Amino acid sequence: MSKISVEELYQLSNDIRIDILDMVYHAQSGHIGGSFSAAEIVTTLYFSEMNNLDPSNPKQSNRDRFVLSKGHACPVWYACLSRLGYFEKSHLKTLRQINSILQGHPDMKSTPGIDTTTGSLGHGCAAATGMALEGQLANDGRRVYSLLGDGELNEGVVWETAMAAAKYKLDNLVFFVDKNNLQMDGTSDQIMPLLSIEDKFASFGWNVVTIDGHNIEQILDALQAAREFKGKPTCIVANTVKGKGVSFMEDVRNWHGKAPSDDEFHAARAELVA
Repeated sequence: MSKISVEELYQLSNDIRIDILDMVYHAQSGHIGGSFSAAEIVTTLYFSEMNNLDPSNPKQSNRDRFVLSKGHACPVWYACLSRLGYFEKSHLKTLRQINSILQGHPDMKSTPGIDTTTGSLGHGCAAATGMALEGQLANDGRRVYSLLGDGELNEGVVWETAMAAAKYKLDNLVFFVDKNNLQMDGTSDQIMPLLSIEDKFASFGWNVVTIDGHNIEQILDALQAAREFKGKPTCIVANTVKGKGVSFMEDVRNWHGKAPSDDEFHAARAELVA
């Protein structure tokens, strides 16, 4: 796919946030906070990093893969897929409706462009590791990217997966940890202290990079470093802000899974289109 400029990626990330806001407002259900915090990461992956993506042939064997392990943040994924042409943008207005192709968590049987169903935390990154191992065995050049929430790291399967990925030296695998420090019921440290995520992944045998997850230049540099690093999978710890982009949503726990009222919707949209 053709690459776009950093400036265009920033603008597109903002446009993706507007799509997310419209989706969740129309549905009166969904997860804005963690979708907003991941906007730059997912946008950069789909519109600059990933290769061999073809909406007319979404199962092309050598395509790069993306797995949203924190599946509740699927509005950001749906917005990107619609803009790439995997389905008509009109479907965004059907988020979470019965029989919609866009459910509240990603469904590989319903939505074009989604490679595995996610929602149960920890399972998506495990599936991504399997995809990377398959790619290594097939030697087909694919790279696999998975986005995890920092709260998701409370799940034991994440660390079983980390051990397996290091054992098989999956240098075609990249995890992003969306470290926005908030979960549904409190801060990540209140619910289950993570201490140093970087030290944990490094101790499991991973290459580790820390970035500002809203700085697209840093995202691109980290992805390039991951491509060049051989013999280990890479974990990119992205420091982010839940609800990024709308002042009254930023770093506010209640926006984990809250839909905006009429007044909140119009105020948020005014900030995003300014």
